[in-house]
Amino acid sequence: MTKMIFLKSEEEVLLIKESAQVLGKAHAEVAKWIKPGIMTKQLDKVAEEYINDHKGQPSFKGYNGFPTALCISLNDVVVHGFPSQYQLREGDVISIDCGVKLNGFHSDSAYTYPVGNISSEVMSLLKRTKQALYLGIEQATEGKRVGDIGYAIQSYVERYGYGVVRELVGHGVGRNLHESPEVPNYGKRGQGPKLREGTVIAIEPMITLGKRAVVQEKDGWTIRTTDRKPAAHFEHTVLVRKGKAEILTTFKYIEEVTENTTLMVSV
Repeated sequence: MTKMIFLKSEEEVLLIKESAQVLGKAHAEVAKWIKPGIMTKQLDKVAEEYINDHKGQPSFKGYNGFPTALCISLNDVVVHGFPSQYQLREGDVISIDCGVKLNGFHSDSAYTYPVGNISSEVMSLLKRTKQALYLGIEQATEGKRVGDIGYAIQSYVERYGYGVVRELVGHGVGRNLHESPEVPNYGKRGQGPKLREGTVIAIEPMITLGKRAVVQEKDGWTIRTTDRKPAAHFEHTVLVRKGKAEILTTFKYIEEVTENTTLMVSV
């Protein structure tokens, strides 16, 4: 990860928004297929084909050797799971993380879905993780600090007894998929790098139902909870502005697909 924070011009922000529109629609295409019996590698194929057909590139495929367009993380996998021949089952929880490169700029977002009916306890985890994302975004304004974002997320989810993963963080986004600053989902108010208008960051709460401890699998990528309890992950690419942050990615297309279905995660 580069150490310099690159401020984006309004022209560059527009290019990121174009990338983010393709990303949001790719997410929605995947959401249409999430149901029991679907192999997760089929979801990856849907996303990659949509992105390529719309003149983009999957940001993740080939990144440090990552093999696919999507990170697909099931149940106790927090992030960086591989698509596979696994067939989705009723009661699963599936996190879809995707990035798109278009016009030389990346966008990055993630959404976690219930597969069919899940327990009220796990659904609450999904809803509260999504709410934590928006609480973090509220802090992404000129003059605030990175620690204000982490504090907003941490203080909200820990009141429910959830774990905040420490080993993985949000990040800057731009010409590179991962740029400075790092954006932890925990922290203290008034600490960390000061946020400046024009900074683009991915804010991405990774929250566990049980303990926050995680372990990396032998594949070098997959991160799962040590207590094997479920996790949730929601992410937006966000522009720091004066007064109010601007969300560059979108869940609009996902929520048009999931409205009035068991996939819907409303807060």
